[in-house]
Amino acid sequence: MKIFQQSSEFDYSWEEVSTSNWRKYGPWNEKTPHVIAVDTISRKVDPATGILRTERLITCKQSAPKWVNSILGGEEQSLVYETSYVDPANKKVTMCAMNITYADLLSVRETCVYQPASSAPNAKTNFIQRAEITAFCGGWQKIKNSIEQFTVERFQQNAQKGKEGFEMVLEMSRKAFAEQREMLRIQQESKILQQAAI
Repeated sequence: MKIFQQSSEFDYSWEEVSTSNWRKYGPWNEKTPHVIAVDTISRKVDPATGILRTERLITCKQSAPKWVNSILGGEEQSLVYETSYVDPANKKVTMCAMNITYADLLSVRETCVYQPASSAPNAKTNFIQRAEITAFCGGWQKIKNSIEQFTVERFQQNAQKGKEGFEMVLEMSRKAFAEQREMLRIQQESKILQQAAI
């Protein structure tokens, strides 16, 4: 097993990050063209804790090199199962993802956590990402190590792209919410609009 781990900060509040997280793979993010579809399987709130639990299926274009595809079977698309937990009381988002495609040959279990940064809890959000990667190749240790190392390197390459893409989403969300707040303010202050609504 090999492990990839990183942490970083976003210059956005936890509220902004936890809200924008649902748009991470949308049209505002130019860095995720490999994501074909995101389907919500279930979503429910625990009445006792207020925690929102969501299950999603993420479909991606396969980008493994030819030598990996030849070993694993050459699928064009890969499926990832994601479960997320949004805990508003403790201001914590936990996302757990695991591959479905090639699961009998390669296990990738990723956990991402978003929490307010201790340096500026109202303005910044801390992000921790950890992935545990295990290849199942029987006695073929060299191939096993190569596949695990390739996957770790892929996580390293995608980490910066992922942060840049989410920054785009956060910026667009901030602009959209600011525009919406301004429209509401104008509506509340405009006597003409208030009379028109009557």
